[in-house]
Amino acid sequence: MYARTVARSANALRVSLGQHRLDTWHRNWSSETSVGPVRSLCRRSDLAVGETDKIFLKGLKFHGYHGVLPEENVLGQKFVIDLTMSVDLRKAGETDDLNHTVNYAEVFRQVKLVVEGPPQQLIETVAAKIAKDVLDSHEAVRDIMVRVQKPHVALEGVLETLGIEIWRQRE
Repeated sequence: MYARTVARSANALRVSLGQHRLDTWHRNWSSETSVGPVRSLCRRSDLAVGETDKIFLKGLKFHGYHGVLPEENVLGQKFVIDLTMSVDLRKAGETDDLNHTVNYAEVFRQVKLVVEGPPQQLIETVAAKIAKDVLDSHEAVRDIMVRVQKPHVALEGVLETLGIEIWRQRE
């Protein structure tokens, strides 16, 4: 059954592409890389190998005093931070050496210092400071996404959380 389906699909592809184009596609698929046309398309694009490697920290919880309302600056509230950093992790994977990656314990400390540090009115400012600190201190980080959530915000109405998400890249 499977072989018939594959044969029908191949014949349909031959008809729609023409035999020459199909042979060219198959030759490129089988000879360029072991993972076929998807990898060869990626190689031909502007994406560099390793550009999709990510380090993420999710659900970091801190008590901070950020906000526009005076009560927020006095009582404080919980903030939840997620961040994702684009880093080429190939060398770290090959060498098993911490010097070839980003130490996420250091990143955690940086985030903690910002969130538990001096109050800011806007969570946009908190996110921007986190992104800048990480990019400035970790050369391997190409770009960073920072999400700041306020799960217990004082609003009239019920909501699970609110927050912002920013993306910054190395200039």
